[in-house]
Amino acid sequence: MKIALTIAGSDSCGGAGIQADLKTFQAHGVFGMSVITALTAQNTQKVVSVHEAPAQFVTEQIECLLEDVAIDAIKIGMVSSSELIHAIAGTLRKIKKVPIVVDPVMISKSGYPLLQAEARDALKNELIPLATVVTPNIFEAEALASMSISTLDQMREAAIVIAALGPRNVVVKGGHLEAQATDVLYDGTACRQFPAVRFATSNTHGTGCTFSSAIAAQIASGKPVHEAVRLAKDYIHGAIEHALAIGKGHGPTNHFYDLYRRAGIAY
Repeated sequence: MKIALTIAGSDSCGGAGIQADLKTFQAHGVFGMSVITALTAQNTQKVVSVHEAPAQFVTEQIECLLEDVAIDAIKIGMVSSSELIHAIAGTLRKIKKVPIVVDPVMISKSGYPLLQAEARDALKNELIPLATVVTPNIFEAEALASMSISTLDQMREAAIVIAALGPRNVVVKGGHLEAQATDVLYDGTACRQFPAVRFATSNTHGTGCTFSSAIAAQIASGKPVHEAVRLAKDYIHGAIEHALAIGKGHGPTNHFYDLYRRAGIAY
C-alpha cells in the first residue's frame, strides 16, 4: 500500500486539518501518517485558540517516520510560525524524490489567522520552493502574488507569478469567485482549467485541506500531476455535493461519500 504523510494542524471538530487529511488518504486507498504542527480548539463556527507544537518536536516527528518508512508523498498544511517553517523545510531538504503538496493555509473559514504575519516570507521563501504542487485559494494567491484576483485571467496570471517562487506546479482554486468554481493549474509551461458546478451550501469546512490531500494521495499512487488534480477535483466536488450538516456553522465535506454509497449506508 502507498503511504502519504500529512504535516498539519489538528482540527478538534474533525472537518479540516490532520483529521481531513487522514480521512482523504484512506478514502483513496492510501495509508496516512501524520505530523502535528498545532492543536486547535475549534468548532464549525469559530477557532477559539491555537496551541503550536515546539519546532524540535515537529522535526522529531518527521525524522522518526522518514528513517523507518518509505513515504510516497507529503502534504503540508497549517504551519503558523517562521520557526516551524524553518524546521520543516530544513528537514525536508534532506530527502530526495518525495513529492510535496503545499496548501498555504493562512486564515480559517471563520476568519481566524492561521499563519502569523511574520511567517509569510518564510512560507514564500522556504516552503513553497520545495513544492511539487502548491494549492492557494483566491485570498492566499492574492497574498502570494501581491495582486487582486477576480477573473480567470487574473488567476492564470497569479499562478505564473507564484510559480516564480519555485514550485513545479501551481493550482489556484476558484471556489471563492462568484462564477463557476474553476481551478487553474500552471505547470511551468501552460495553464489548464478544471471547472465544476457550484453547489449552494455553507457546509464547506475543510475543502482546501481535503483537495490538497486528495492531490497528494493521487500522486502517491503514481498519477501525474495534471491527472492527480483532475481526480482530486472530482473527489472534492462529490464531497461538497454530499457535505454533512453538522454543527451550527460550516459543516464538513463528506470524505467517505462514495464508500457510504457503495455500502448502502445512509448519512
